[in-house]
Amino acid sequence: MAVCTTGLGKFATTLRFCRKLQHQNERLFSTSMCRPAADSEPPKFVPPSKPVIVDKTQTVTSLRKFLSPEFVPPRQRTVPFKFFLERKDMIRRRKMLNIPEFYVGSILAVTMADPNASGKTNRFVGICIQRGGNGLGATFVLRNIINNQGVEICYEMYNPRIQKIEVLKLEKRLDDNLMYLRDALPEYSTVDPEMKPVPFSPTGEVPVNSLKVKMLPKPWSKHWERPKFNIQGISFDLCMTPNQMAGAQKRAQPWREYDMLREYDTTELEEQILKEVQEEMSK
Repeated sequence: MAVCTTGLGKFATTLRFCRKLQHQNERLFSTSMCRPAADSEPPKFVPPSKPVIVDKTQTVTSLRKFLSPEFVPPRQRTVPFKFFLERKDMIRRRKMLNIPEFYVGSILAVTMADPNASGKTNRFVGICIQRGGNGLGATFVLRNIINNQGVEICYEMYNPRIQKIEVLKLEKRLDDNLMYLRDALPEYSTVDPEMKPVPFSPTGEVPVNSLKVKMLPKPWSKHWERPKFNIQGISFDLCMTPNQMAGAQKRAQPWREYDMLREYDTTELEEQILKEVQEEMSK
């Protein structure tokens, strides 16, 4: 009986020794696998791939075709090469300064370099009442009421002193020219200088503000009631009598409706210029 016990003890000791040796071999094998060889070079560092940032706003905005009106040359004796060179300069300027989409009636904030200002910059907020000019001579006028005084600033759109153009509220009006706001009540030209941007849909139609303003008592800067101005945004029934309106209609020029030389179709020209501008801006 003692002999059997001694044999089992030796067998257990041998088994423990084998297990210990196997464990040491496993540790040695795993360490040698993780440790690089002395002669082999360390693996080169491969930087992670750059994240792909999808500008959804830019992609969606491009769905709505908009060509700034100063790109379309006027109907007169023009030199095509001159406007071609101007478009090149305009596109080069637009790559440096983001000129957003806006219309007459939109509320803008323009930051401009001013050496006489305390911070060397001047920011003016106002409603766009007029857009004019072609090519590099394009201009737009902003109007606001400050300290009960009407203030208007005419900006050259491609002036290098302009640092930033912000659209605080994108909308259209019933008329393409709002110069009659000079003769309207001040409340229609008053804009808060600290106004926050109003979000708008970049894919849908631009909202049209159907507001009709009330005018101050006459005299006005122009006879806005005359048919040649074709003003839709003034409540004439609140500031003029029926006899005055009838007198204004006597100055109507119905034959101008059939004057085919007053306006011309620029659809094909606009599509061609828009394609050229988009190709140049994408470079």
